[in-house]
Amino acid sequence: MKKKIPLWLKIIIGMILGVVWGLIAVNLGLEKFTSDWIKPWGTIFIKLLKLIAVPLIFISLVKGVTSITDVSKLTRIGIKTLTLYMVSTIISVAFGLFLVNTLKPGDTFPEQKRKEFQMMYEQNIKEKEQMANDVKDRSPLYIIEDIVPDNIFKAASDNTKMLQVIFFSILFAVAMLLLDSQKVLSVKNLFDSLNEIIIKIVDIIMKFAPIGVFALLAALISDFSADAGLFWALGKYAMLVSFGLIGLLFVLYPPMILLFTKVKLKTVFRALLPTQMVAFSTSSSNASLPVNMRQCNKELGVSESVANFVLPIGATVNMNGTSFYQAISAVFIAQVFGLELTLMQQLTIVLTATLAAIGTPGVPGGGIIMMVIVLGAAGIPAEGLALILGIDRPLDMIRTAVNVSGDAIVAVVIAHSENELDYSVQKDYSS
Repeated sequence: MKKKIPLWLKIIIGMILGVVWGLIAVNLGLEKFTSDWIKPWGTIFIKLLKLIAVPLIFISLVKGVTSITDVSKLTRIGIKTLTLYMVSTIISVAFGLFLVNTLKPGDTFPEQKRKEFQMMYEQNIKEKEQMANDVKDRSPLYIIEDIVPDNIFKAASDNTKMLQVIFFSILFAVAMLLLDSQKVLSVKNLFDSLNEIIIKIVDIIMKFAPIGVFALLAALISDFSADAGLFWALGKYAMLVSFGLIGLLFVLYPPMILLFTKVKLKTVFRALLPTQMVAFSTSSSNASLPVNMRQCNKELGVSESVANFVLPIGATVNMNGTSFYQAISAVFIAQVFGLELTLMQQLTIVLTATLAAIGTPGVPGGGIIMMVIVLGAAGIPAEGLALILGIDRPLDMIRTAVNVSGDAIVAVVIAHSENELDYSVQKDYSS
């Protein structure tokens, strides 16, 4: 029986073939053929990602928030959990923005090539400039005002209005929680089923990813005339994301453990190693959830009640690694396009990446779809995804390991604060 080629390997193969074809097109004068007959498949892939973005974030958010079944009993734990998740996510995004603005991996591109790319998106740039001028006359509270939609269907038809969709999703979910559970049982079951359908659609779209990546990169290489700066910038980007994620794992989480618990760092990281390996190999927070729950309960002493509440929500809501990656990727793409992001646009990235992380499904490829939301909110062309899709899988593996580690550490902190952390089961690895 033939062994199936995993999707991540297919995407890498598509990336390599796209680069090869782009080089061939440049040398044989096939740029127009590439633009007319290959690039459209990449455009279709981008459209598929945009197509699923609104239903994905709506259904995932509603399902994640309504997973709190007993509100009266878990309100206190729920507030602690969501607060820790949100604060850690904001810190992760801010850390990503600091790194990418300091090291500027996208600035490797030659100025001439950047100008050529700017001309390709000249209309987009003019629209952004007009938007910036309009903002000057607005109230300082316009961001909060703009989050509230006056027409959800209009907001859902515009990918730049994702914050409004997120607001409505949370409002919808909170209303469900406030009603008698029996009255909304059928709706909850419907969203459970819809979530399964959406995840399957994501799976179908990601099967098309190798072709989409091939087409996008082939067109991109052709447009850039195979400039070496593209590869150098991409390498800097990948290294920045990789080392940044590892840094996040050992900079953000240890203080949380040391300040809010009495658990030894070595004990936590040794106990989480199996979870991290499953997350790394599957790129799926959902697939890692059973292992994470076992390790937290059996190795770290987190009570079943806390683990069963905090970890499933974390698999949907807490995406520190993903939001960190989204912040870096958005600014990197903007740098490649030669777009100067204002402070307000970068604050929009912080807010959007933080809220979009709540709706990111715990499946391979989920973070890429949320990238469309972040790029759209900041006014960055979604075509820039072509730059990062080819190497997304290995980065996805690392950021998923960071995501599930954050879920477990928050569970440990919450359990300690509720006196539901059994220190007697923890192994001492110091010797």
